Amino acid sequence: MIDQRIEEAAHAYEPEILRFAQEIIRTRSYSTQEENLVKLIRHKMEELNFDEVTVDGIGSVIGRVGHGPRKLLYDAHIDTVWAEDRANWRVDPFAAVVEGNLLYGRGSSDEKAAMAAMLYGAAIAKRLGLLDGFSLYISGTVLEETCDGLSVVHMIEHDGFRPDYVVICEPTSLDVYRGQRGRVELKITTTGTSAHAAHPDKGDNAIYKMAQTVLNIKKLTATFREDPFLGKGTAVVSIIESNAPSINSVPYESTIYIDRRITVGETKETVLEEFRNAVNEPEHTTVELTQYEDTSWTGLHVQQEKYFPTWVLDENHPLVRAGVEAAAEVRGETPAVSRWIFSTNGVAFMGRFQIPSIGFGPGDEWLAHAANEYVRISDLYQAARFYALLPSKLAKEV
Repeated sequence: MIDQRIEEAAHAYEPEILRFAQEIIRTRSYSTQEENLVKLIRHKMEELNFDEVTVDGIGSVIGRVGHGPRKLLYDAHIDTVWAEDRANWRVDPFAAVVEGNLLYGRGSSDEKAAMAAMLYGAAIAKRLGLLDGFSLYISGTVLEETCDGLSVVHMIEHDGFRPDYVVICEPTSLDVYRGQRGRVELKITTTGTSAHAAHPDKGDNAIYKMAQTVLNIKKLTATFREDPFLGKGTAVVSIIESNAPSINSVPYESTIYIDRRITVGETKETVLEEFRNAVNEPEHTTVELTQYEDTSWTGLHVQQEKYFPTWVLDENHPLVRAGVEAAAEVRGETPAVSRWIFSTNGVAFMGRFQIPSIGFGPGDEWLAHAANEYVRISDLYQAARFYALLPSKLAKEV
């Protein structure tokens, strides 16, 4: 049974939580275009009497309540994928339409609406004195959809803020998640020799050579590692390109791009080796990681290789135990302990920096990036209770 004080405070805030979730959804925030939403969230943090509110160099907004020595961070990315395909939506993706218990809109599940629950959960924890030696931080991070974890690397390596514990608020259906597969993005380029298409025997067709490499990759997937918790690694050849002087010419170059999901025991080094061994005519072929490069809304130029490490937190870790206890108290039943299929900022928090991290968020993972994306409004209210309760539960564990 949840603390009656939390229940009463959260219930009183429910209309505000919904209204603010709608405001967030109505504010477009594609990657590199998050400025207006950052300003909106910053204003709400100040309105809720956060003790500190800052915007870092890359453009993420970070607020704090409490003054304890231990730092607990709730993180939600505030950028979204594209949603201009109106014909595929039954409602305007930026109208934040409410139908019964469902709130529709781009980012409703992934993961804008979580921000409303996080902010009010933190406000409740401060108001009721539930921080128990923690400084509780809320981050609205940018650029996650285009390069997950990049804003976290900036937060820790450039701005010097390193939390002790992290809750990633991507959708978990109100279950507790403790890991995910990682990801490597690869580019393979094969070269040949151009010739007139009327005399193909005078050339060396790069597409034909690449076709054999693609078939080799299909066979390679059968050899990937499998983990009992995270599952098996996968590979998808997602884009193929070629270059030729004209449509009447033998192509002299062909390039493919690959999404390689990695599980426990797989790294960028093991992935590069396996693909170099799989290519046709390696003397004419290069295998390399792709690079992310862009400019954030603040004008900061950013870049990173596209390697996103796998991570798993032990099921008996104090943060997992605290998360399960808090979720069970809020939901009235024991939550599942599971993992994401997709990737999150956890690739940096825990994958790169080994900061203990779990996931807990409103919404369902399968709705991320989908047309007609929605979140259950009742999930928002329960999530706010969880975010208010977790610091006191974690304090008992650590």
